[in-house]
Amino acid sequence: MNTTPLYRQLANHYLNAIRSGTLKTGERFPSIRLMMEKHAVSLSTAVQVCRELEDYGVLEARPRSGNYIRQPDTPARPAPINPPAPLDTGVYVGIHEQVSSVLKASQRATIKVNFASAYCAPQLYPLKTLQDNMIKALRQNHHLFGTTGSTAGNIALRNILARRALTAKTHLTAERIVITNGATEAINLALRAVTSPGDTVAVESPTFYGLLQILESLNLRVLEVPASTRSGINLLALEQLLQGPERIKALIVIPNLHNPLGSIMPDANKARLVQLCAEHDTVLIEDDTYGDLVDTEQPLSTLKHWDRNDNLIYCASLNKTLAPGMRLGWISAGKWHDRVEMLKHTQSRGCEALSQLAVSAFMGTPSYERYLRRLRITLTQQRVQMSAGILRYFPEGTRVTNPQGGTLLWVELPREHSSMALFHAALNVGIQISPGGIFSNDKRFDHFVRIGCGTPYSPKIDEALQTLGRLLNL
Repeated sequence: MNTTPLYRQLANHYLNAIRSGTLKTGERFPSIRLMMEKHAVSLSTAVQVCRELEDYGVLEARPRSGNYIRQPDTPARPAPINPPAPLDTGVYVGIHEQVSSVLKASQRATIKVNFASAYCAPQLYPLKTLQDNMIKALRQNHHLFGTTGSTAGNIALRNILARRALTAKTHLTAERIVITNGATEAINLALRAVTSPGDTVAVESPTFYGLLQILESLNLRVLEVPASTRSGINLLALEQLLQGPERIKALIVIPNLHNPLGSIMPDANKARLVQLCAEHDTVLIEDDTYGDLVDTEQPLSTLKHWDRNDNLIYCASLNKTLAPGMRLGWISAGKWHDRVEMLKHTQSRGCEALSQLAVSAFMGTPSYERYLRRLRITLTQQRVQMSAGILRYFPEGTRVTNPQGGTLLWVELPREHSSMALFHAALNVGIQISPGGIFSNDKRFDHFVRIGCGTPYSPKIDEALQTLGRLLNL
């Protein structure tokens, strides 16, 4: 009996055809619909076949045209990470209990080394500068704590955010930005503005577990769309779902340095994604929390850059890049601005003023860009060191992503290993990790782990990785 998953059998079938020359470079690959008909397979299986071939480097998606055969990448290319089973796109909510159990267990444990965090180590943030700015703000405004500010937030900070967006080819106006308690509140506001309980919201798979918790808390149905470490959300699968019988009210994506995959969506895909959502009247919610941590000096384009119909809600945060303790984020809600501002007033009123003053005083100077440049260089070094340590100590067959920025690595363990079992074993010895199972309602990521690289590599970090390796090899 052949135990190889069906999608891999079909992928190998087409891979052999490509290698033998039956399918030639430049030729159009069979469509998702045709594969479903000819091979009597589900949508998720057909999509996974294409994804497998993309990861082998022999298939490329062309916007509004389909998939085409391409010249295979050189053997030196790092091996891509492939999810082990086709996605069941009919899986809905129900992850809250599992995520909560993981978070609760972590809170009750004594943590010596935390690999579950997506934040940087405190010493990497400009804490002294922010503290000095706070003291100065209090000296200049003795009545600061005795007054309330605008629901939308400090106008100086909003002006700075709007100006900085221009470097990413994004047009935001300060008057249509609302400061929030991190990106979490921003996404909550976006969803409350455009959905009602029972509506269906699509997300990438895997995706940040906190987003799944938000969706469940709002009584929204979750539809997962496959995403890859190469290019993020699979647009062909999304298009098929948008054309399906189920109305997708909104789609939430992290196009730049995706959590947990680390992927960066190509610009052509970004443009097509915005167009697809506009065509199907699906609200697009963009989470750009990690974009400023990209390795390159050239800023990454946002999805908002291609939004011509005000059909996109842009959310972002300073929690990962500057000051996690301040919990500052923002939202630019397009045509839903007035509703979002009123929801913000109803839900929590305006955000605390002192932190906004301290941050705007720093972000408005050239020192902020110099700080980001240093942080990016440091994080690049830490990711390289962490990746090397994982491959050195973890079992043979372990694979690690190579993101072009950020603080996260997505690690695929050999299939026989359970990340949840590793989570509990590691917690018993004071090491915290993020098991892959909490990033999806599906069980196909059970042997994946998200590892944070925000802390500088040290003998203590190295010893903790060595301990994880021993636990995996027991």
